[in-house]
Amino acid sequence: PYQDYIPVDTTNILFICGGAFEGLEKIVEKRVSTGSIGFGKEVKGERKYTKGELYSMVEPEDLIKYGLIPEFVGRLPVIAVLDELDEYALIEILTKPKNAIVKQYQKLFELEGINLVFTEGALKSIAKLAIKKKTGARGLRAIFEEKMLDIMYEIPNMRGAVKECVITEETILNSAPPLLVKEERKISGAN
Repeated sequence: PYQDYIPVDTTNILFICGGAFEGLEKIVEKRVSTGSIGFGKEVKGERKYTKGELYSMVEPEDLIKYGLIPEFVGRLPVIAVLDELDEYALIEILTKPKNAIVKQYQKLFELEGINLVFTEGALKSIAKLAIKKKTGARGLRAIFEEKMLDIMYEIPNMRGAVKECVITEETILNSAPPLLVKEERKISGAN
């Protein structure tokens, strides 16, 4: 309340408001599906729209009904809708970027001399959990870290004894221990 305000010239600034806007599709559906005949009776046999179709029909009035103030909505000249991330896209986010979380964990394990491997089933399971929880890409790290927490505590004890740690679908879904590939020890003087 007693903070100084700093004026900022927003002339050349593009503001982007992103998010899941969960429930907005119901507001749009109500607007586009409701027709009436006579004394306010609803039309039967209305078309059912997919969630994606409904989001593509968002109008400023829908955002206001959703709870955004009209003064704010008036400053959003363009409403663009992005498609939901599917399982494939979430796996790409987990694995492809330079700083992908899978690569980060592999580097941590590498520091302990252990090769960390994720099966395709494990990655799919993480992606499916994010879809189920409706957290999208932002929820991947939380899911990933929750599933890897116990394993991370065990890494120091594995050093020198394990060369590879394989995270499977069972590890992700049922908290099963990962598959560990033991380091072969050579006995000196043996033929």
